[in-house]
Amino acid sequence: MALLLALLSALFYGTADFLGGVAARRSAALAATALAQGVGLVVVALAVPFFPGEPLLLSEAGWGAGAGLTGAVGVALLYYGLAVGRVSVVAPVTAVCAIAIPVVVAGAMGERPGPLAVCGIGAAVLSVGLISRGVDPAAASRTTARDRSIWIALASGVAIGAFFVCLARAGTRSGLWPLLVARAVSTALLASAALMSKAGLRLSRAALVPAVACGALDMVANTLYVLAAGTGPLGLVATLASLYPASTVLLARVVLGERLRGVQSLGLACATVAVVLITI
Repeated sequence: MALLLALLSALFYGTADFLGGVAARRSAALAATALAQGVGLVVVALAVPFFPGEPLLLSEAGWGAGAGLTGAVGVALLYYGLAVGRVSVVAPVTAVCAIAIPVVVAGAMGERPGPLAVCGIGAAVLSVGLISRGVDPAAASRTTARDRSIWIALASGVAIGAFFVCLARAGTRSGLWPLLVARAVSTALLASAALMSKAGLRLSRAALVPAVACGALDMVANTLYVLAAGTGPLGLVATLASLYPASTVLLARVVLGERLRGVQSLGLACATVAVVLITI
């Protein structure tokens, strides 16, 4: 059940990231991200009573705050990268780091996945690497912004990987309270940053709907991930959750018309193999 929840979280993460990228292209990226985080805060606040638990401990609140800090940095960089670069490149590059950090931390904590699971983790890393190489030849002479988006994606991936670790460490003993703390911290940080920027919190009408949808779906994904990490091994759960670029890239293909090259199709096939190996 934990691995199924992790897969579902990847689906929702990928869809939310695509919508966040769309909103960031239509308005100021920081304002769109802050609004999405605020929507997620409302959603998790409404959901807390349906996931009862023990009183929140200080350590759990600390891990939740850490998740909020790293999540705010990660998602802000990701949506900015999606706004200035190619969706089919930025999302997978981010996911490589998002997979690596939880797996390394899980190994340091003593988790020892079986041989098939190890092969699955390798296939997952290979899949996002292949997907990220799918740049059209016509885009070979990229702009400076697109070149910079690769480094933005790498930094985002490190932050998102740390977010996965912090959220998993917060646990589910106290229900969704750590997630509420995380979203409150990230919302406050991003709203403050947006207010200090030139654009402020102003958002165009065209960006409003995707930003709201992004915030709601992202919180659904976070809830599924927390439930999965609470009952399954961190390394495998985080790896499956980090396969979100598959849905992001497919949506970019269908909605934005970004072409899937052969190497990207191979990457998606590798992602499928990774899922099979890990779940076995």
